[in-house]
Amino acid sequence: MSQYDYDDDDPLIVIEKHEPGIGSFLLGLAIGAGVALLVAPRSGAATRRRITRRARRVQRAAEQMANDVTDGVAGTFQDARRRVEEQIDSARQAIDLKRQQMRRAMDAGRMAAQDARDELEQRIAERKMAYQADATVAGNGHGADDGFEDDVDGG
Repeated sequence: MSQYDYDDDDPLIVIEKHEPGIGSFLLGLAIGAGVALLVAPRSGAATRRRITRRARRVQRAAEQMANDVTDGVAGTFQDARRRVEEQIDSARQAIDLKRQQMRRAMDAGRMAAQDARDELEQRIAERKMAYQADATVAGNGHGADDGFEDDVDGG
């Protein structure tokens, strides 16, 4: 009896492990070349012409595909570049708008500060004039210490 149990109806798969070598490759190459010669319906020259034509077709198709990919990449690059330039232009416009708004706000602030300063200077000038007028009245002897009281209530 064998070491392994198997049923005669089941397919049997045998796996052999060999070290890969150049001999196996050469044997496969020789077998493949022999089968190609046996199966090929044309002569060697006709087969070479056919292979050459197909190789040229494949080359043209590859070149066309490369051109299509190149055009696609170039188109995508141009689209991306255009979008980036549009975004940069949009950002520049936004910055210019904010800069104008900031200038208007600063100008309005300067004008408000100047108006406040002018008003303050006007008040100071009025107070100085009032003070000088009071000092002049006090100097002429009509001040509060001369014994005369001003009738503020009218009576």
